[in-house]
Amino acid sequence: MATNSSRWTRTLPGLILALILTGCAGPNGRAIPTHSPEPDPSSLTQRTWWTTFNDPQLTQLVQQALQANTSIRSAQAALQQARAARDVKAASNGPSLGLSGSAQRSQTESRDASNSFQVGLDARWELDIFGGNRAALNASEADTLATEASLRDVQVSIAAEVVLAYIQLRGTQAQLGIAQSNLSSQQETLQITQWRARAGLVTTLEVEQSESAVAQTASQLPALQTSLANLRHSLAILTGQRPLELDSLLTNLGAIPTSDQAFAQHIAANTLRQRADVRAAEHHISAALARLDAADAARYPSFNLGGSLGLSALTLAGLTHGATLAGSLLGSVSVPLFDGGAAKSQILAQEAALEQARATYQATVLAALKEVEDALVATQNNAQRLQLLQVAASSASNAALLANQRYASGLIDFQTVLQTQRTLLSAQDSVASLQATRSADTVRLIKAMGGGWQ
Repeated sequence: MATNSSRWTRTLPGLILALILTGCAGPNGRAIPTHSPEPDPSSLTQRTWWTTFNDPQLTQLVQQALQANTSIRSAQAALQQARAARDVKAASNGPSLGLSGSAQRSQTESRDASNSFQVGLDARWELDIFGGNRAALNASEADTLATEASLRDVQVSIAAEVVLAYIQLRGTQAQLGIAQSNLSSQQETLQITQWRARAGLVTTLEVEQSESAVAQTASQLPALQTSLANLRHSLAILTGQRPLELDSLLTNLGAIPTSDQAFAQHIAANTLRQRADVRAAEHHISAALARLDAADAARYPSFNLGGSLGLSALTLAGLTHGATLAGSLLGSVSVPLFDGGAAKSQILAQEAALEQARATYQATVLAALKEVEDALVATQNNAQRLQLLQVAASSASNAALLANQRYASGLIDFQTVLQTQRTLLSAQDSVASLQATRSADTVRLIKAMGGGWQ
């Protein structure tokens, strides 16, 4: 029966998580725990993980986004709505009491006009014998918790987006500085080449090649400046401001923020269960289970108690002196006999909704595991790649310096200088880009492990 199936499936979230996580290892090779205590949602606090980047401007932007971002404000309003709906459902489970009053004037051909005044109290209470109302309240409570988890998920995502955009902004500024520095060096080489051409030491071919290199490097500057403007606009929107409002604040150069990589990898593996999307999926299963119980309870009789207590008098003043007191008490029972199979169909619909919630939960956990593993691999491999690129950039810088000196002395041809300059620009640009990527890897790992919520 549906009732029995709903009882054994109450442990389903833990069972699914146990089956999925069995044999999976955390960042340090430890098995990820399959059970963790359910935290009290009211005690959830945000860990300001972005402060580990030691960038006050970044911290300010994240805090402003958490307060003013439109997606967060919308999610907060949705949570308020869910809480209000839950309170409405809770209130409907208790007795209701109403006050009524009436005044009547009547007249017939054989009698003079007469007045009648009444005032009374009406009470009604539906006895929840089979737990249908309680199950509906549990579903509403689970929906509220899922909405709260969804708000946490939006906050985690927005904070991560701000940090990632800021890292990309600083990385692009570093690339712009590298391009400008290399452009200055190439312009000096062009000037030397022009002097040598006037002296008859080189041909116009070398001059044209040098001018081409200068123009190609200079062409990168507008594209980088466009990217910087777009990133400033994105950060402004994320923080709930108009696109141009952060231009003056973010125009100044700043270093690419970096965080201790060990901070992200030391996050406990069991925090995967605390991911907001995983917890929201768990609450959706709880809501589906409660609705299944409510649908099952609807097949059984319902009981109601009602009563009224009133005063009746011929005059308004008589309601306080000499009024007639009348009271009644009514008990009723309603038994569903034939509904064309509607109750059974409703149970089938709720069972299907439960199965859908189970599948969604499993998909959410698997996606979470993939995000963690991808972030760990990217963090480790990009760290090794950055070390190699830094060695390459240092060697390219030395080679470019030596080539310029030897070219000025007439010891090597221009092709060697041109090649070393291109190699230097490429190596330095790759280092700056990968530095930003490595910081972004840290953000993605923290987000994958729960986004700093505890």
